Amino acid sequence: MNLFQHLATSLHFGKTAAANHVSPSTLSRAIQRIEDELGSQLLIRDNRSVVLTKEGQQFLAYAEQQIDQFDLLKQSLNQTQRTLLGSLNIYCSVTASYAYLPPLLEKFRQAHPNVDIYLDTGDAADGIEQIKSQRVDLAIAAKPDDLSSSIHFQHIASVTLGIAMPKINCAVKKALQADSIDWASVPIILPEHGVARKRFEQWFRKKGGGRPNVYAQVSGQEALLSMVALGFGIGLSPIVVADNSPVKDHIEILPDTLIPAFDLGLCCFKKKLDDPIVAAFLSMVPQNSGLSFN
Repeated sequence: MNLFQHLATSLHFGKTAAANHVSPSTLSRAIQRIEDELGSQLLIRDNRSVVLTKEGQQFLAYAEQQIDQFDLLKQSLNQTQRTLLGSLNIYCSVTASYAYLPPLLEKFRQAHPNVDIYLDTGDAADGIEQIKSQRVDLAIAAKPDDLSSSIHFQHIASVTLGIAMPKINCAVKKALQADSIDWASVPIILPEHGVARKRFEQWFRKKGGGRPNVYAQVSGQEALLSMVALGFGIGLSPIVVADNSPVKDHIEILPDTLIPAFDLGLCCFKKKLDDPIVAAFLSMVPQNSGLSFN
């Protein structure tokens, strides 16, 4: 069931096999055995892709329920030993994986060495959706203005924002050095969605730029900064991402750009707060946060 759940998320036999330390042929045989026992085709596969059938979607819901129940049973059976056993699935951006997650993981592993932790990285703007789709137990994500009442949000940090511009001599840099900037003509690199995009749109309206000249829409802040560094436009970036970016020497933050910070935190379904492993991980966050573990 764990193999099927992972495959239903990755939709790639090679990725699931590698993540679970089995060969693709072993994974294929495991899925085939499940299909044989159920008497139904769960996946449509070819050389390039995997798609869940209607029956596969039904089995995925069943498998996720059984996996959760099994984890809770293990916790209950081991409660008297005060030893947490099981697994924890976490989602965050690449930047969060080295800027915010390390002290939490180190502290948690010292306290609960028998818990297996699985990490998936991607666009920070997708964190809440990863929780809603039940692909992960916890996500590090920006707090949206319309946070669902079913989602628990635990503050980690306030993330400051700035407008990133290229350092290289290019048309974008020249336009920003003009005495009077024509904001409507400056090319913009935008995130596809999320809190950062909304913050940029609010800032741009205050600049009176009218309709923004959107050059591209990208997934992930790291990709956005790469395009800025190459001189394709400007874009809004969390300062922590800019400071840790491989292209940090090729970008700079436009001065005097006052943009409200956003709250970054650990998110999960409120019903997950009863899960001992999730609760234990959330307890690793210091009060008032900032992630200072001195």
